[in-house]
Amino acid sequence: MLTFILRRLFMLPIVLFAVSFIIFALLQLLPPTQRAASFITSEQQAMNIEAIAEEFGFYEPFYIQYGIWLREVFRGNLGYSRTSAQTVLETIAERFPASAELAIFSMIPILLFGIWLGTAAALNRDKFIDQFSRVMAIVGWSLPTFVFGIWILVIFYGGFGLFGIGRVSNTFLTEILRGDIHTPTGSMLIDAVINLRFDLFWDAIAHMVLPAITLVVVVSAQIMRVMRGSLLDALSQDYVRTARAKGLPQRVVHLKHARRNALIPVITLSGLTVTGLLNGSVVVETIFNYRGLGLWFARAATQLDTPAVTGFALLTGVLIVLANLVVDTLYAVADPRIRYD
Repeated sequence: MLTFILRRLFMLPIVLFAVSFIIFALLQLLPPTQRAASFITSEQQAMNIEAIAEEFGFYEPFYIQYGIWLREVFRGNLGYSRTSAQTVLETIAERFPASAELAIFSMIPILLFGIWLGTAAALNRDKFIDQFSRVMAIVGWSLPTFVFGIWILVIFYGGFGLFGIGRVSNTFLTEILRGDIHTPTGSMLIDAVINLRFDLFWDAIAHMVLPAITLVVVVSAQIMRVMRGSLLDALSQDYVRTARAKGLPQRVVHLKHARRNALIPVITLSGLTVTGLLNGSVVVETIFNYRGLGLWFARAATQLDTPAVTGFALLTGVLIVLANLVVDTLYAVADPRIRYD
């Protein structure tokens, strides 16, 4: 297993190289002056864009341009984002904790609810809970995320004044901007504990409730459907019939033998889901004005902020490679028959 993990980690630079090459090749569709904006820092805003394009070799042949671009990326210069008025690297470092916080807060109930209800539906096929879960899955999967998000925003926040939008209330935001509350980690929950401000802690949780509910309803529907179908297939396999013939308790047969094997496609789907949540859910963060990576990317895309879009794409590549590594490792945990020797 250790050899497999090390081998996959060694592949990470190769995958990132391929991702960066594709991204840079797509950037060639833009004029040199616009591509040069990818490396403008806050101190260079007043410089002539043509001079910057010549300085970074954007009138040179493709391979020279790519070498210069890679050099700047390895130096940590992903460019200056007009949308956030910061460098891309600073923006990612500032906003990633917010998206990660929401991802963790959402992913736990997504997995628990999706796996539990999918399991219950498969073990009670054609009974009430199966019919109920299938209706819930169809509704959740068919309902557009932005529609459901706007509904609960209007009902709970607009109608009853519950929860909230953004990351924290304006009162706490003012204290943070004044420096009365220190935010060393960027995670409101962790920073609230560090500052011993449990009022901020509960306020931050309240502001994540509506975005999390939106993600849980929409995403868990797919996990529920995959879990149900996979478990039904596992229950029809020969090894399950053999376990029953040996007189093993139904609970052991269902949960230890059948469900562990049925988790394989769920693990695959969960890896992709976690990657998407860590990247920031663009639609959900935009609806609830949640200041994470998704909101930044949505605004950057509408403003043709090339450095921001490029940096976001590189981050996505890193997260996908790491998520695939974790997923492949979990395969062996869920199914002892899988070995990476």
